[in-house]
Amino acid sequence: MTVDERDDTAAPRRRADVLDEGAAPGPARFTRPATGDERRMLAEFLADQRTTLVLKCAGLEGELAVRSAAPSTLSLLGLVRHLADMERHWFRRVLAGQEDAGPLFSSPDSPDGDFDEAVADPAAVTAAWEAWRAAVDFSDRFAAEAPHLDVSGDDAWRGTVSLRWVLIHMIEEYARHNGHADLLRERIDGTRGL
Repeated sequence: MTVDERDDTAAPRRRADVLDEGAAPGPARFTRPATGDERRMLAEFLADQRTTLVLKCAGLEGELAVRSAAPSTLSLLGLVRHLADMERHWFRRVLAGQEDAGPLFSSPDSPDGDFDEAVADPAAVTAAWEAWRAAVDFSDRFAAEAPHLDVSGDDAWRGTVSLRWVLIHMIEEYARHNGHADLLRERIDGTRGL
């Protein structure tokens, strides 16, 4: 359903309560326990935000590359690429010290390549999701196996950062971009409330 095909004569509903009829059920989010130790709570909040991104992109392929509005190059595919690079940066490069774990989708010559070069090519979509899943898998393993939340690494931007800080920062990063994803998905097909 496109934005123009929506039935705007239906009774108004609160945006946060909306789950479009016919939307495919996806992975559950915000269902994890609301108590527990700090590491578990941070990891689960991050998992919920990652699940939200997946839900926002569910059922789309080439449409993932639809841009928000000129002159912005923001797209759902760009968000997947950007967040894959952020996962790699914070967990692999900074915390694990893997100097060769640079960004996959941007470079000094194309610093916004994660967004600018996000195209509707099926191979590009597949590559973005594979990179994102691999980055998330590494991040989850690293966070689970770290001896404590004060494990730290050095970042050129922030200086010394702890695993605790990286987890909080990544929750914020996903939450901010999931707000963008809400609007992008609605622009693509009118879907709200996923």
